[in-house]
Amino acid sequence: MTAAALKPRVDTLEYALQVLAEQAACTAAEVARLSREMREFKDEMREFKDEMGEFKNEMSDFKNEMSDFKNEMSDFKNEMSDFKDETRREHRELNRKWGEMANKLGTIVEDLVAPSLPRVVHEVCGEEIIDLSVRRKRKLPDGRVQEFDAIAVTPSLVCLNSTKSTLRSADVDALVAEIDRLREFFPEFRTIPVIGILATLAVEDSVLRHANRLGFVVLAIGDELMEVRNPPGFVPRRW
Repeated sequence: MTAAALKPRVDTLEYALQVLAEQAACTAAEVARLSREMREFKDEMREFKDEMGEFKNEMSDFKNEMSDFKNEMSDFKNEMSDFKDETRREHRELNRKWGEMANKLGTIVEDLVAPSLPRVVHEVCGEEIIDLSVRRKRKLPDGRVQEFDAIAVTPSLVCLNSTKSTLRSADVDALVAEIDRLREFFPEFRTIPVIGILATLAVEDSVLRHANRLGFVVLAIGDELMEVRNPPGFVPRRW
């Protein structure tokens, strides 16, 4: 083969080698770039793992702190419950001693019952007292005199209180007759419904049941001076 015939083939071969060299150079650069990016990615992943590890540690510390806080709150609630129970016991004991003293002095109505009636009447009847009298006494033209322990008047009711240091079933029955006497001595109350309220220092269950059957409100020493002892849902009878 002549030199003239070989020259085009040599040129083609040189061109192919040049292209191959350029491609190899590009591939090497690409490989280097990818390798660099992989190293950067690994470094970022390593930093991310470290941050996640710190986050997990912080979350673990937070959970421990929350657990400690819950335990402290539980202890605090128990302490508050004990404090409330103790305060309630002390309050009841104070009211009991006050009741005993008022009983000895004969001032149960004035010291314990009368101050409690506005709250009790509102609680039981849902009405406000517009007139309250203690040891209310009235004399009839025929000379008869009657005293009532306490009379509380609301816009639509009259609440008649009878207070006994020791409440008996006979006292419950006696309040029925006392309501009749109230209307006899106070004619202005004859057309107004009357609610009977029995107050005492302490009440036995049997007496309370009897009063419930007759529809009388029963009060005894409690957390707030005199406390309603009728069962939940009790509705007083209107005589």
